[in-house]
Amino acid sequence: MIDTEPHLADLLEARKARRAMPPYVPQSDAAVEGLLSVYFAMHEPGAVVGDVARLGGGASKEQFVFSLTDRSGDATRYVLRMDALEGITETSRVREYEILRAMDGVVPVPRPAWIDANAHHFPQPALIMEWVDGTPKPSTITLSVTGLGTVLGDPLRGLIRPQYLELLSRIHNFEWRSANLPSFAAPDADPKQATRWLIAFWKELLEQDAVVREPVLRLATQWLEANVPDCDDPRLVHGDFRTGNYLFDEVTGRITAVLDWEMSHIGDIHADFGWLLQPVFGTKIDEVFRVSDIFEGAEDFIAAYEAVSGNHIDRAKLHYFAVFNAWKSYILVAALGMRAAREQHNHQDVLLTFLAATGPMFVADLARLLSEGDAA
Repeated sequence: MIDTEPHLADLLEARKARRAMPPYVPQSDAAVEGLLSVYFAMHEPGAVVGDVARLGGGASKEQFVFSLTDRSGDATRYVLRMDALEGITETSRVREYEILRAMDGVVPVPRPAWIDANAHHFPQPALIMEWVDGTPKPSTITLSVTGLGTVLGDPLRGLIRPQYLELLSRIHNFEWRSANLPSFAAPDADPKQATRWLIAFWKELLEQDAVVREPVLRLATQWLEANVPDCDDPRLVHGDFRTGNYLFDEVTGRITAVLDWEMSHIGDIHADFGWLLQPVFGTKIDEVFRVSDIFEGAEDFIAAYEAVSGNHIDRAKLHYFAVFNAWKSYILVAALGMRAAREQHNHQDVLLTFLAATGPMFVADLARLLSEGDAA
């Protein structure tokens, strides 16, 4: 048994059986409308499904927006998120449903409405949540992949900054122990368990999906296992709270929803900072690195966060999680993503192949970061 959270260990075992399955066939709008109509005939008799359309973006889940009109004539828009056979991440719709339900009222999130966790009705595990108005990037940006080098510009960055800090602080300070999160295990055995679980999970994914055996990845794995820092106060970690993963009103700058909770876990908040400070998620303007185009460099981000949250960011732990997240990013794009594309197990083969080309960038980051660690 893999030394990670029990729910995630089960997830890792289940994915092995899918490897031998034939190529994944993406769902058409018409097919999804049929699936939804049958589903709601059972769960919401008399409701009518309409306006089904595929949503763009994402590199792991098929997503569709649709309307559901009840018997009184009131229509509500929803989003269907459904797994492909494989993707750039390996996550659980059960955990996503639980965390969205727990965070409702804490930070703005889409309300989860229905879940088909074991694919009893839909071809793959699926989650249905309410639609939230907003955009993940300014309408002037049309060519870049959402969340990679997104430029908010003024006045949006100034409007979003205080909200972003407040929401990240609420997430990290959330009382998760009193929340209803049955699929999230509490890492209480010892101060290193939270991060040890995290390393074991991603190491197993690397072992299952590696296309190329990079020596630096083996060195990084050994370094991470040998230098696990203590986490005496496990917190809720979002896992991917960058620009592109929240929606905002383009006129007022008001954040309307925090998205993409699928990599959330209980652990060390430095994991969020190690992820958010990666160069790929920022922009360099006038020789200044802007974190998610909100903060003028790492120190600006950290100081502002500490002032709002009351939490302290330890620089040694930050370095550890910088290594971890460069390692994890390589696994995402060059192992999981590339393998899913090669096996034809995802609807985004072209995008996944494109993202795999960033693998050498993360190898270079790992070599630099590991050298800096040795020098220190």
